[in-house]
Amino acid sequence: MNERARRLWAGAEAGAIGYGGVGFVSVGVDHDTPVFAVKSIEAWWTNVGAPRYPDARELFITADAGGSNGHRARLWKAELQRLADELDIAIHVSHFPPGTSKWNKIEHRLFSFISTNWRGRPLRTYETIINLISNTTNRGGLVVRARLDRRRYPTGKKISAKDFRALQIEPDAFHGDWNYVVRPRAKEP
Repeated sequence: MNERARRLWAGAEAGAIGYGGVGFVSVGVDHDTPVFAVKSIEAWWTNVGAPRYPDARELFITADAGGSNGHRARLWKAELQRLADELDIAIHVSHFPPGTSKWNKIEHRLFSFISTNWRGRPLRTYETIINLISNTTNRGGLVVRARLDRRRYPTGKKISAKDFRALQIEPDAFHGDWNYVVRPRAKEP
């Protein structure tokens, strides 16, 4: 799938979320680390993706250019490799260029409904947050699933240059630093 086709597919999926479909939100209680970000993707895959796309051999992810899932974060890529190996699927990643995450349709088509749903309500407990997110709907039939992740995600975890070179990352011809595929590594017999 070329870059244009991947972005059109992601846009179609985001459109389905905004006008009906299934949204998924992972709420963490600790640091926003690359490990948390990939664990959230893994939770989405387990709860929504795999049941909805049982024959999928590839997963496409859009991400911001910075933060825990930034295009320079070695730990992000190492965790994606762990997930690709575990699920035995290729993970395509396209990062939004710096300063353009506002183009992310999911930000508008999912989180706008969540914000409207909890407007004016005090968010004092995680239970309240999860319940408000999970009860978000719209006229198009949007269903939102939310989960609370109580695990601890320590900061400062590093990936050595040697370990990073062992990752199966294929850069795309178009801005390979922002667009790449993490291929599952061959399983040892």
